[in-house]
Amino acid sequence: MKLYSTNLQAAEVSFETALITGQAPDKGLYLPRSLPHLSREDFVSLKDKTYPEVAFHVLRKVLEGEIDELSLKAITYDAYNYDVPLEKVEDNTYIMRLDSGPTASFKDFAARLMARLMQYYLKKENKEITILTATSGDTGSAVAHAFYGLDNVKVIVLFPQKEVSDRQRKQMTTLQKNITAIAIDGKFDDCQAMVKKAFSDEQLEHLNLSSANSINIGRLIPQSLYYIYAYTRLCSYPEEVIFSIPSGNFGNMMGCVLAKTMGLPVKKIIASVNENDEVPSFLRAGEYHKIVPSLNCLSNAMNVGHPSNLARLIAVYGGQMDEQGIISKMPDMEKLRNDIYSSSVTDKETKSTMREILDRYGILIEPHGAVGIKGLTDYRTKTQDNTLAVTLETAHPAKFPGEVKAVTGIDPEPPRSLKEIEVKEEQMDFLDTEYVKFKEYLLAKIG
Repeated sequence: MKLYSTNLQAAEVSFETALITGQAPDKGLYLPRSLPHLSREDFVSLKDKTYPEVAFHVLRKVLEGEIDELSLKAITYDAYNYDVPLEKVEDNTYIMRLDSGPTASFKDFAARLMARLMQYYLKKENKEITILTATSGDTGSAVAHAFYGLDNVKVIVLFPQKEVSDRQRKQMTTLQKNITAIAIDGKFDDCQAMVKKAFSDEQLEHLNLSSANSINIGRLIPQSLYYIYAYTRLCSYPEEVIFSIPSGNFGNMMGCVLAKTMGLPVKKIIASVNENDEVPSFLRAGEYHKIVPSLNCLSNAMNVGHPSNLARLIAVYGGQMDEQGIISKMPDMEKLRNDIYSSSVTDKETKSTMREILDRYGILIEPHGAVGIKGLTDYRTKTQDNTLAVTLETAHPAKFPGEVKAVTGIDPEPPRSLKEIEVKEEQMDFLDTEYVKFKEYLLAKIG
């Protein structure tokens, strides 16, 4: 596999290099030059297979020549040792619950595989790295848990101090050892900008920094797998499917784009966002404007005013956007609009959807999942398209107990992984959004 940078000013690299370095040296994001095509035979053979079986079959094709099959199989089966429920809502609507992993978030799918692949390459090369990651809620905890206790990896997580739930925060601040959590007095976009600036800072090159955010292609490839899994469980090739995806930094949605590129028969990708509506506005008007500062909404993990992965989406459709959000070459907007529908959901609509799904179907969902369902409802209302659809529940309702109880009256029972953190001691550092202070912190902390 060869990967290129979306800024088109860096040399092509191998998957190992893209995984370990995270961001390209020209500040762009890596994308595969090409991906394998999944045939009818592939989809037929995967029908009703387990999640690890589906994941290994696809990864073996994608990473051919990058890692030996025996190691890849062991890594994949170890990473995916939990359930992936597909909950029926109606005859043509399912919820894929991606909340059964160790941190009760869909980020576990990417972080666990990514950590194991990184460990494989680092051991082979006898290297050590420091992972910087910015989180709006769930990425930090998933990454921290996935890399916890590894000797050759340090993890530093930045999160907006006032915009994560208590349980999200505690999942990052109660681990310690090789995990450091920093509460930033700002927005997620501030955290993300600081991390990106550190990657391109020549004075920090000796720190061997890498990323576990969705700017790292090692996050996106694993996130393509559950779309393929859902399809093999619910559909018969070449039947089409719709996916509605709660979207913030657009890494989850880009995973679906990669799956579609590999031949998954996706009729429409619905990128469901909260009131940070920069992407729906772009698709509607053809002009991109960041939202600065991002709006603080109930679905806090999606409070993103400038999604990093939009540069990748634009590149896939023939355009070019730099890390500042400036588009130098427009993508094929007709094709983009044909493939992707994006809907902005207000907090009021989020709450009403949570109540409606509970009252009508007896299903408890949290705010991000509600945004996904409302996005699908908006699309069907507009198009009358009743193609079988899968909407994603990206986190366990117990990660947002205050919000869920306030809306539904139910205090969700937390899984064991969330219960355990309640009695653990928290430890975190505090910084403002000034990059110079963050840089000084890194130099003092790592050397």
